[in-house]
Amino acid sequence: VGLDSSIIHNPKTWQSSGHLDGFSDPMVDCKESKLRYRADQLFASPILLNNDNNDDNNNDEIGWVCVQEGNDQDMIKDAKKQAKKILKEADKKGHPIQAFAFQDLTQLTEEQMAKVPSPATNKPTLTMPRDFNLMFQTNVGAMSDATSVAYLRPETAQGIFINFKNALGTSRAKIPFGIAQIGKAFRNEITPRNFIFRSREFEQMEIEYFIPPGDDVWPQFHQQWMDNSKQFLLQLGLREDLMGWEVHKGDGLAHYARACTDITFRFPFGVQELMGIAARGNFDLTQHSEGSGKSLDYYCDATKEKYIPHCIEPSLGVDRLVLALICSAYAEDEVGGEKRNFLKFHPSIAPVKVSVLPLLKNKEALVSVARDLYDQLKMRWNTSWDASGAIGRRYRRADEVGTPFCITIDFETIEDDAGVTIRDRDTTKQIRMPIDQVIPYLSKQINGY
Repeated sequence: VGLDSSIIHNPKTWQSSGHLDGFSDPMVDCKESKLRYRADQLFASPILLNNDNNDDNNNDEIGWVCVQEGNDQDMIKDAKKQAKKILKEADKKGHPIQAFAFQDLTQLTEEQMAKVPSPATNKPTLTMPRDFNLMFQTNVGAMSDATSVAYLRPETAQGIFINFKNALGTSRAKIPFGIAQIGKAFRNEITPRNFIFRSREFEQMEIEYFIPPGDDVWPQFHQQWMDNSKQFLLQLGLREDLMGWEVHKGDGLAHYARACTDITFRFPFGVQELMGIAARGNFDLTQHSEGSGKSLDYYCDATKEKYIPHCIEPSLGVDRLVLALICSAYAEDEVGGEKRNFLKFHPSIAPVKVSVLPLLKNKEALVSVARDLYDQLKMRWNTSWDASGAIGRRYRRADEVGTPFCITIDFETIEDDAGVTIRDRDTTKQIRMPIDQVIPYLSKQINGY
């Protein structure tokens, strides 16, 4: 069932869901520069001299380094640069040191935090980590007081839960069934960084798939959604060799979750979470039922039972999915002795499906036929028009943005009624076909039917 819920919910929604009390990130402040950092995005390590010479003094702690989250190579590079300066100041220049043992700042003791340098000042001026609520606060109505406080949604899931009864009643769905939503989510990130992975506004896709209760029920549905989610991503064109799994356990699991597994993706700058599949139990519906005083029970006609459904939640960030698709699609090869860079998008998700190319832009007969075909194609797919430059250069431009098909209208088209040529992006091979067969052919290649 598709849903488009509001961005601003009643504040009681977030009270019931636990976001007002528990939706927070740890932060630290630099007391000197007044800059603020995510504590779990700063990694610190002591600088320990290498004990190769069996000299106890060689195992001394010389100082600490502190680097921001990144890929392993960049973090080690930054740490070595800081360590080199500290060794020089301690009159230990060039002395070998042990490998860095990075820990994020939330794992350090107060005594250790007193030694960690701030990224801004290179001095130990950081506060101890404390919680920072990520909810975006706003005011609704004419008055700006405590009674008008509301919040932008930090996720799309809660809009699904509070509309559960509406969707159930209007769709006449039977469990198991799902409610899906795509839309904007907002988080008051302390330090937006790491490209699209720590932003204050992002596009999110979530499904709440409602299932019967029972410890013997949810594992099967959870595994099914893990398998289906991976298959969905592969069908879009993600490279399987860049995908992985990360299973949340212990403290990494939300208190209400039965299980949670992430599909990860290896981007050029490191491995990041791409999609999460969580077994959330009946926590959310139970909380909203208690908070609103309204029953969110489901009556099963087959078993004559009444219960609060459990749910499986696949959650996917649209922005990072698009980036993963671009990373998967990037390809290089050689055509006619020249290196070619292109995006190998699956035709179904390519931003531009077709490019129409009249061989010459100053020949009205060619342009007229090409324009008629372009007008027909653009009603069905996102189609580009390119009439300037050599035909080979135009092919390259289309390849670079991932256009899977280029259609050329040449003199054989108008003089011999020989149809048009359709060039395939991946193989660069061309076939000629009548104009009236172009749309059925492209429909089969793009839509699969």
